Amino acid sequence: MATPLSTTSAGLSRPQVLAWRNALFAIFGLCGLSMASWASRIPAVKEALQVSTSSMGILIFGIAAGSIVGLLASSHVIARIGARRTIAVVLTVGAVGFAVAGFGVTIGPSYAVVMIGLIIFGSMFSICDVAMNLQGAVNERVLGRSVMPVFHAFFSFGTVIGAALGAGAEAIHLPIAVHLLVIAVIFAGGALVSVRFLQSEHIIAEEAVAHDDHSKTWRGRLSIWRDPRTLVIGLIVLGMAFTEGSANDWLALAMVEGHDTTKAAGALVLGIFVASMTVGRLAGVSLLDRFGRVPVLRGSAVLAAIGLVMVIFVPVVWISIIGVVFWGLGASLGFPVGMSAAADDPKTAAARVSAVATIGYFAFLVGPPVIGFLGQHVGLLHALLVVLVLVAIAGFASGAAREPLPAKAQSN
Repeated sequence: MATPLSTTSAGLSRPQVLAWRNALFAIFGLCGLSMASWASRIPAVKEALQVSTSSMGILIFGIAAGSIVGLLASSHVIARIGARRTIAVVLTVGAVGFAVAGFGVTIGPSYAVVMIGLIIFGSMFSICDVAMNLQGAVNERVLGRSVMPVFHAFFSFGTVIGAALGAGAEAIHLPIAVHLLVIAVIFAGGALVSVRFLQSEHIIAEEAVAHDDHSKTWRGRLSIWRDPRTLVIGLIVLGMAFTEGSANDWLALAMVEGHDTTKAAGALVLGIFVASMTVGRLAGVSLLDRFGRVPVLRGSAVLAAIGLVMVIFVPVVWISIIGVVFWGLGASLGFPVGMSAAADDPKTAAARVSAVATIGYFAFLVGPPVIGFLGQHVGLLHALLVVLVLVAIAGFASGAAREPLPAKAQSN
């Protein structure tokens, strides 16, 4: 099944293919590092800005609002300048927005400046998300084996490191501006080094792709939205992105306000969540090879639901932490499997990945203000019941991610 790496179908040498893969590992990891660095300091940001929980939801909405703008533009930007150059540009600009948000918290502080920084960061981050997932899908095809969950595991590795650094920064009372500036420099510098080893997403010269018009015009790229499979895969990613994103945005604060932990302990619990996601993604490759996408996605939804119930309803902290582990394991595979499913057809891969990611990011658009508003009235723990509903929907929709039949089977 796997193509020998010494002479791949794309004409690349083994070192080139591995360098490409490793560069994507680094880029995914850097993105996770930046996101968790922000998430781990949310309780401190709330305290510094002296705002309510609902106001924090609106502030976190800044990342989501920027993300939607970026996602709508992503396939067109990638078609114009290519995924490799897109990643280099957006990660550099995104690092600037990240640093601006940090300065807005510490200097002033200014709610508006933080919002502007997060919008810039969110828009650039989401364009990168589509570009790096497209690169990952093409690299996966060249390798001839499933590696998308491993790419996302490196995102989780980055979030573990980011959460740990955030907990440390909180423990030593490091100013948020200094913390986020250091992360921004690492983020931009590491990305610019890594992008040199990426290959073109058009490296696999297939006759069907060469003569397909989906990627050549705005109308062709937008037509993918009329495909029902795009929408149902998007629904899977929506539910699982909400499950993952609600933890990234609110878990640290929910532990502080709902389970009476310290802010440093809340950041550490977030680290446990992302560590669980990392384990789930590394184990997911063998599970997907053995059982297939649909059973794994349905089992993941059940596991995430059990974990959420434990976190929401069990007042004992150590039991809630076990629930966080289940929650993280259950949320780990939804997004990468959805991206792989969206990229099954190389003729429409860029457009479909962009569309599915846009639907998924809707969770980040509506999730923070919805949970923040509900949290203000019923408490953050009970507000997380919304996530249970979306987990169930994702589980029921999982059939749309089924692997395509081989060409011979389709022709019979």
